[in-house]
Amino acid sequence: MAVKMRLQRHGSKKRPFYFIVVADGRSPRDGKFIQKLGTYNPLTVPATVQVDRQKALDWLQKGAQPTDTVRRILSFKGVLFLKHLLRGVSLGLFDEATAMEKFTKWSVEHDAHIANRQSAQKKARMDRRNVPVVRKVESKPEETPSAEVTQEETQEETKAEE
Repeated sequence: MAVKMRLQRHGSKKRPFYFIVVADGRSPRDGKFIQKLGTYNPLTVPATVQVDRQKALDWLQKGAQPTDTVRRILSFKGVLFLKHLLRGVSLGLFDEATAMEKFTKWSVEHDAHIANRQSAQKKARMDRRNVPVVRKVESKPEETPSAEVTQEETQEETKAEE
């Protein structure tokens, strides 16, 4: 039995909301599943993702194959990085404490990066709100009499040259 980690669609028409589930590969997309791992809401800016890391890691270690979208979500949440580190521990490259230290360091940096992106998004949204809808129309400068004189003088000069 091929076990897949995939998205199960919920929500109304044009308003998608997904559960991240572990299911048999032969079952339909929205059908029977083995276990629910989290949720994914693509409508919020940025998209809201909630995943139980430990459950997802357990299923990955058991051999469950994530779909492309779920793979990207798990990578974003650090589950695949944690699996990679634990594989290094099992091969004897480093101990588990070092692996957890590396993961915590990555998690802190990743959370800071996400917070910066969210604040930049919020700032850009506020800047767009402060731009006036109606733009001021610049008034055309009125022609001065000196400009008319210079035009008349140039016309007289061209007639005189002919």
